[in-house]
Amino acid sequence: MKRFYTYIAILLNLSCQGQENKYKNYEVALSELFELQKVDTEKITVLIDKSDYKLSILFKSEVVKDYPIVFGENPTEDKLKQGDGCTPEGTFHIVSKYPHKKWSKFIWIDYPNNDSWKKHNKAKKEGKISESADIGGEIGIHGVPTGMNKLVDLKYNWTLGCISLKNKDVNEIYPYFNEKTDIVIQK
Repeated sequence: MKRFYTYIAILLNLSCQGQENKYKNYEVALSELFELQKVDTEKITVLIDKSDYKLSILFKSEVVKDYPIVFGENPTEDKLKQGDGCTPEGTFHIVSKYPHKKWSKFIWIDYPNNDSWKKHNKAKKEGKISESADIGGEIGIHGVPTGMNKLVDLKYNWTLGCISLKNKDVNEIYPYFNEKTDIVIQK
């Protein structure tokens, strides 16, 4: 049995090797990149690309750095209601951010916003969701449980609709996010 677990661990490590290379500047500290490029951190935008499993930090429409991410259990659809396992799409802003005992840091976004409510109500009218469906909330960007970075490496969508990064990555971006930060989530 010990051999089996060793074999699985080797396979997991091999399947995750080299993934960082497809993310721009992943090996360089964000603080270093901001200093080198003279970035005004009050003017950054965050682009979350669901199809590429990528969170990008942009300044003046140029990508400064990319991070690997995962989503809710249903990563391809837009969030319409609580419990659908989807990650919302649209443009959001920070409501609050704080340390989190399970996921290192939590960056809470303003889902549901006005656009989210429009989509939710339209889905009710069209019969896509029940009239009694709740829109949900408390969506954010956060880390993973301690020791579970492999969830991100393996693109395992485990959240209820949030965006999850490795803890070292969420810790790196955390100081640069504020209420002025645009967070764009797209398919």
